[in-house]
Amino acid sequence: MARARAAAGLCARDPQPSEESCTQEDLLLAAAYVSDAEHNRNVRFETSPQTIRLYYFYNHWAMRAATNFFIFLDLSLALFEEPALFPLPFLATSIAEVLCLTAFFGRLVHFAKVTPQMVFWKDTKNICIMVTIVLTLIDLIIYGSLEAVSIHTVRWSRALRPVFLINFPQSRQVRIQIRRTFRSIRNTLPDILYVFLLFLFSMLIFSLMALKLFGDRGLRTAGGSPYFTDILEIAFELYVLVTTANSPDVMMPAYDFNWWYSLYFITYIIINTYIFMSVFLAVIYNNYRKHLKNEIRKLAYLKRHKMIQAFDILKVKVGSEFVVKEAEWKRLAKIVAPNISSSHLELLLKISDEGQKGHVDKTNFIRLADLLNIQVVTMDVKRHPLEAWMPQVYTSSLSLFIQKMVQHRIFVWIYDVIILINAVFIALDEKNALISYAEWLFLSLYITEILLKLYTYEPRAYFGRKQFWNWFDTLIIIAALVATVANATIQSASRRSSQQILDIVLVLRVLRLLRVIVSIERRRLLGLSSAAPLGVFKLPTFRFRVIVTTLINIGPTMLTFGGLVLVVYYTFAIIGMEMFHGKVQFFDSNFTTPGALVCGNPALKDTAFARDRYCKNNFNDLASSFIVLMELTVVNQWHIIAGGFALVTHQAAKLYFIAFHVVVVILIVNIFIAFILEAFFVAYSLEKSEVETAIEKKIQELGVGVKEEEVQDGALIDHVDTKDSGFSGGDGHSKRKGSKGLYFRIASKRYRTVDTLLQRMFESEIAPEDEGPSLDEILNFSPSDIYPRNPNFENST
Repeated sequence: MARARAAAGLCARDPQPSEESCTQEDLLLAAAYVSDAEHNRNVRFETSPQTIRLYYFYNHWAMRAATNFFIFLDLSLALFEEPALFPLPFLATSIAEVLCLTAFFGRLVHFAKVTPQMVFWKDTKNICIMVTIVLTLIDLIIYGSLEAVSIHTVRWSRALRPVFLINFPQSRQVRIQIRRTFRSIRNTLPDILYVFLLFLFSMLIFSLMALKLFGDRGLRTAGGSPYFTDILEIAFELYVLVTTANSPDVMMPAYDFNWWYSLYFITYIIINTYIFMSVFLAVIYNNYRKHLKNEIRKLAYLKRHKMIQAFDILKVKVGSEFVVKEAEWKRLAKIVAPNISSSHLELLLKISDEGQKGHVDKTNFIRLADLLNIQVVTMDVKRHPLEAWMPQVYTSSLSLFIQKMVQHRIFVWIYDVIILINAVFIALDEKNALISYAEWLFLSLYITEILLKLYTYEPRAYFGRKQFWNWFDTLIIIAALVATVANATIQSASRRSSQQILDIVLVLRVLRLLRVIVSIERRRLLGLSSAAPLGVFKLPTFRFRVIVTTLINIGPTMLTFGGLVLVVYYTFAIIGMEMFHGKVQFFDSNFTTPGALVCGNPALKDTAFARDRYCKNNFNDLASSFIVLMELTVVNQWHIIAGGFALVTHQAAKLYFIAFHVVVVILIVNIFIAFILEAFFVAYSLEKSEVETAIEKKIQELGVGVKEEEVQDGALIDHVDTKDSGFSGGDGHSKRKGSKGLYFRIASKRYRTVDTLLQRMFESEIAPEDEGPSLDEILNFSPSDIYPRNPNFENST
């Protein structure tokens, strides 16, 4: 019955239905759609009651946590497998891997149960997971069988493990970003390929030219080798020159012979380094933006499509329009967000039910997913404990003067100056007695600052759940005090300092300088820039604060690229370990054996690799491999590393290092730069224009929100009170002094991601009555399709 009514799109046929007209199955189905819209999940699932419950279980946090645990375990097995950082028997690692594969298969079967069969088998992610599981099992059986008869072979399937990290459809920003970046790479490859082929053609022409110019002149390199006599060696050296890693070394033999030959290398660098590398960045950036906007458009329309489906399930007809009754809306919201407080729920209802008519229309219902994503902080303004214990003392003239002084901007300025002076003293000689005494003075000043703030501000608010910088500041000061006292005690007892404790003290002193970020944030909250003289402080502080705040806001989204780098590094590290492990050995400087001078391999004798002591740059375990790959990403001297491993294996090994450079430095790094540019442009533009969503403005219009700039100590009452104490709206322009009870403050700016910003900006361009195209059309959107309107993020960049 419930499924039939859901398919019909009506919760009840009665024009005046009872508040309990929708069944639990209807609400669960609608809540699943709303939850998908809230978390940007694009899953087409069956709508039967049993499947809906399976779908809820599939998205349960415990199931996601278990999947993440097994993915982490599967990836970490490379630390324990040969070549291992922490060796374990093959039986132990193979059992662990089979356990992981079983969990992955169970997760995949669970997903197959909730999606239509045609949808499941058309999804390439599912196919990739199944194929990877089968190939891994085959590789395990073959490898184990050969190991049983003492035949060593290659574990090639280990390089496929990141497939599980990429393809499991978890509603997590990191994996969404990884999948999007891989899609961007895949979609950009045709355009990149044309430029890359042209680049290779140019490099080949210059290689042939170099062979004819220098091959027959008998020139020698600094190491005594023939200069530019082999076409493949020339091509490799010129490719390295594009990265500037061997400049000017590669040019010097020809330059020493005749300075006119420098024109050849200058021309090559201009064409291939500055022109072609810039074209690579331009092509990648242009395609990344194009596909990013297409992804955002898909997300925006899919979210609206899900919300319309939920509305069609719960809607009833009141008068001439379809609406969702208030009681059904509340029940739906409680299912989607079971931990929401009643005061927060009432606030959202006031926003959705604009005319207080007892129902929510379609336009406002579609906003529910956005409402649930906006972080609305409930502030329970409490009295300071000292005000309750000693009211006369705490409210005395002297006490009020101290509180006013701590809250004043001059107090912030004073400690800014103290931080700068402290930075100067940190850079001076630690052995000077004056510096040692000054450290105690700075510690005393910082401790005094914390005590004054705890005296002025309510302690539970000062150390609230989201007061990261207050916790950081206090812990750093306490740790520095403890370490300094411990070092002074050891020094007085044994006449010498403990080097480890002294290192900790020095690090903590430097970390204290990060308090300048707290100062910048506090200036924003105190409205400092608006109160300062225009020509003296306002503009520089505003610009500096905007830049720092923008970098902080896009920081979490930038970190999602760490997942992409992990995937690429892991794959190349596994391949590198299989190819090069044991070929290069590291010996401590105390070793006097002949092998220590050539990194344990005679092929490296008299090479730059051994001469520069690169022996620790090897692929003998996962950690060492990651370090080598990081050095290759930085590019400098990468040709020496590549040449060393080519000497101990085969010259074809250079292709591994060239492939890594192409994939990581040319593709991944350029995509990362494109993302940073796009993210910074968007976040910086929004910060400058102070753009707020319509929902946030509505909260302010209702007078139930307290702006941070209007509450001087707003930074100190950040904690969320989840008690069901009833809805309490305060005057948004009232002062905290003398006011008690619940207030609401919008904190969504602190939780914004670039994806969310772009999505909201695109949604603002869609008319409220626009239901968008069909689901099949949405899923088949192409970047070349025409946008319904020109979105703002096109103009912002």
